[in-house]
Amino acid sequence: MKKKLIQNTSEHFEKSFQNKPEHIFLSPGRINIIGEHVDYNDGFVLPAAINKYVCIAISPNKNSKCKIVAKDLNEVFEFDLKDTLVPNQTMWINYILGVLQQLKEQKQFDNGFNAVFSSSVPIGSGLSSSAAVECGFAYAFNKIFALGLTKEEIALIGQKSEHTFVGVNCGIMDQFASVFGKKDKVIKLDCNTLAYEYHKADFKKYSLLLLDSNVKHTHLTSGYNDRRNEVEQGLAIIKSHFPEVKTFRNCTEEMVNALKNELGEIVYKRCHFVVKEIQRVQDAVDALENSDFNRLGNLMTKTHRGLSKEYEVSCDELDFLVDAVANETSVLGARMMGGGFGGCSINLVEKGSEKELIEKISAQYRSKFGIDLKSYKVKISKGTSEYKN
Repeated sequence: MKKKLIQNTSEHFEKSFQNKPEHIFLSPGRINIIGEHVDYNDGFVLPAAINKYVCIAISPNKNSKCKIVAKDLNEVFEFDLKDTLVPNQTMWINYILGVLQQLKEQKQFDNGFNAVFSSSVPIGSGLSSSAAVECGFAYAFNKIFALGLTKEEIALIGQKSEHTFVGVNCGIMDQFASVFGKKDKVIKLDCNTLAYEYHKADFKKYSLLLLDSNVKHTHLTSGYNDRRNEVEQGLAIIKSHFPEVKTFRNCTEEMVNALKNELGEIVYKRCHFVVKEIQRVQDAVDALENSDFNRLGNLMTKTHRGLSKEYEVSCDELDFLVDAVANETSVLGARMMGGGFGGCSINLVEKGSEKELIEKISAQYRSKFGIDLKSYKVKISKGTSEYKN
């Protein structure tokens, strides 16, 4: 799959520019094992890069003109690097222009470039194809223009591109995982300080299977903003009673329970989920380090229950996918992954059982919702890098 992606992208470059590309870069999508909706609540997340990639074939040229070919969309965008770059109506180019404009603020470019990119990261499934594009191009520019950027700077440039040119106020997790990923390792990341540590993720006789609901409900943005307001409200009340609490990280379940009446039903549920989820990330790291996959699966399922019933960011389709595998002996645990209201469930399953499981759940899902399920078997891979023959 990876070799085919590289070959197709490279051949398309040759066809477009009558030359072989000087460089090829691979930038992966990501999963998050556990730690959902806690990045903005001072918790930790546990992401990993996966073996689905954005492939970029690129060569610098001798003038300031730039031409980017989006192979999968069959679209071309041309511009001059000397011009001030501003957001464009062509949505996909903004992820790249946002990166370039930041780099232009730091350095004058004399040369432009030609590029072709193609992707095996499914779009709209919550695997962060946008972060893979941003970080892949930032990494490529860093190399071909010898900018001397650190990995952390590349991740932050990717995030800022999304904020400024795309208009999505995303956290840092997606870009960080795409750049810092390591094969068979998860990253325990503190989204506030960007302190991170690697932990082993050798699943032995188990594998990660993503079931894509193929839906995205429109209330993701409004629901996200509502949740942020609710937990901020809750934290303010908790702090007023427990002055030692600075963030949810040093808040306990007992404190939240003691204030149940004052918080009110909704805010209580939101805060209770956050405190429990922060602890589950720590427990999941411990489970991985000890290869205790039953415990890890159990934690994933508990996270889903919390996201569905307490944080209320799931939907009927995702709940169905998680419930449908609950009694399958080959599945250790499952949960919705990402912001919610659609996207994928992530499942920890016995190797070799995937095909039968996909067929069974797909039939049930089609019968219930009339929607075709997509599925992706993923492995944990290394982060953004240059591909060398």
